[in-house]
Amino acid sequence: LLLFLSHDTIANMATDLTFGSVPPLYREVYEIVCPNQEPVDHDMFVKIMVKSGLSLSTLSQIWEAIGSKTGCLTRNSLYKGLALVALAQQGKTINDKILETYSDQELPKPSLGELADLKALSIRIRREKNPNVLGYNYQELCDFDSIFVELVPEKKGLLLKHVEYEVTSRKHKSTVLRRYSDFLAFQETLLLRYSYRMVPRLPPKRMMGGNREFIEHRKKALRRFLTLIARHPVISDDAIVKYFLTFKGTDMQHKMKEHFRGTPDEFMSCEFSLKAKELVPVDTQLQFSNSRAHINTLINSVSKMKDIAERLVLRATGYASDMLQLGKQLSMLSSDSTPVTTWACGSIDTWSHFKAGFKRLGVEYTHMADKASSLAAKEESGLLEILEMFLDLLYSYQDLCERHERGLLHDHQTALAKMRQYKKKKIGSTGTTVEQLEHRILQQENEISNMENRNCFSLYCIQMETQLIHANLEAMYIALQLMADNEGKGHYESVEGINCYKSLQLVVKAGLILAQTNAQSKKSLFINAPVVTQNRASHGESTIVGLHVVKEAVRIHDPVHHKPHNIPVTQQLKFLVRSVHAIDILGEARGKAVVTG
Repeated sequence: LLLFLSHDTIANMATDLTFGSVPPLYREVYEIVCPNQEPVDHDMFVKIMVKSGLSLSTLSQIWEAIGSKTGCLTRNSLYKGLALVALAQQGKTINDKILETYSDQELPKPSLGELADLKALSIRIRREKNPNVLGYNYQELCDFDSIFVELVPEKKGLLLKHVEYEVTSRKHKSTVLRRYSDFLAFQETLLLRYSYRMVPRLPPKRMMGGNREFIEHRKKALRRFLTLIARHPVISDDAIVKYFLTFKGTDMQHKMKEHFRGTPDEFMSCEFSLKAKELVPVDTQLQFSNSRAHINTLINSVSKMKDIAERLVLRATGYASDMLQLGKQLSMLSSDSTPVTTWACGSIDTWSHFKAGFKRLGVEYTHMADKASSLAAKEESGLLEILEMFLDLLYSYQDLCERHERGLLHDHQTALAKMRQYKKKKIGSTGTTVEQLEHRILQQENEISNMENRNCFSLYCIQMETQLIHANLEAMYIALQLMADNEGKGHYESVEGINCYKSLQLVVKAGLILAQTNAQSKKSLFINAPVVTQNRASHGESTIVGLHVVKEAVRIHDPVHHKPHNIPVTQQLKFLVRSVHAIDILGEARGKAVVTG
């Protein structure tokens, strides 16, 4: 029966509503709030419905009108809640009996703002309820923001010239100018604030200027850096990021450092830091060690994949350059105006026929160069860029693990060493000295306890960053898909280009054979050959007859002409004759060349 029911009918049956029809908005809200069809508790309902602009007391009344005995809402109850919210926004009394008046019409739709904002809020609430799960997929991370970085055409500065970059953020609807030193100050500020998170590396700074290729590569690397920052679930919402993407004043790097001087790090401001020990599983160290080994394997493989992608781009670029040069040389030969008389060529007029063919062939090679150049650009902007961005993310994870071991554990060991020294001094001290040592020991114990909390918080952040790596793993699939699509399309276009000048290849072969035929041979040949004039036949027919003529010429002048089928050239020309029947793209120059021959 379900096969014959519409989607809306099935949805209405699932909700078990006895009145009104369900608007599509209700189902969209349910999928946002309950992606896994889990029940909605009071806390989730209130935080989501606050977007409606209703007071908390009004939302509590709505909850009481629809709330179940279990304290959670089903899909049906949530739909009733949405309807009552819509009625409350219209200023009507909150009473589920009013909904019975909608028995033959669509239920009212509440105003909850943008669904994208509602989805982000729902994810944040679910993450707060289960802080050990990141709760984002790759597409959701990509939707955070889109960053564009372009070079400013002219260098700035009176004596020391520098390059400026135009940075555009879709999320903040802003476009600002930034120098490389601004990026450097931005990264330093982020590392002070988020030392327990993945902060990507910056490309190197070249002190003595830099050629165009280096500047272009650095521009792409800076765009990847900002994109990874803008897609980070925690860092992207920080005021530092907004300041960098929106501030339009001068002397940006110094003003940013001054503006955020004294800002506490994430441990001091994050609500999870107080319960960090509870968030760290017992086997965290083992899982952390396994994850590091896995990430190192990914780095090794992805870096090699990136090298392969670079070679693909170089080969496509080199092929495009070679085809372009070949086309230019053929075009140059076809336009050669140097007079060639019988003094130079005698009775062989192959050169004049080749010039006509070279002109068409040069156009075809140029067309192939354009196709190859387009393929190289697609692979560089798609396949290579995605792999490089994912590799930048993996390197930032590697740096995070090194900071964790090098920084926090070293500080912890130093604090324990100081504690042992204080206790040794206490044993040999008396009176006031003992009280001072006890005070220092107490301070040191508090410091060690704080370090232990920081260590746990760092491990918790590493767990979340590891999940962020896995959320970005889909980039590898997208990169491989792009490579397959680009390479397949490139090979198809190459074959298409080859077919376009295959008939020209026939002309070249026929002309070479004619060049080896003496005048006496051609005379006896044309006596026995059927005559088809250009006025009485199309170019294709003339070409076919001409190839028959060439075949006959080879048969006559071969020492074993009584066995023509054993002659390789004759067999080849027979194949050429059959090929011409299947190819209907012969031009005027090609027809004239063969008929004249």
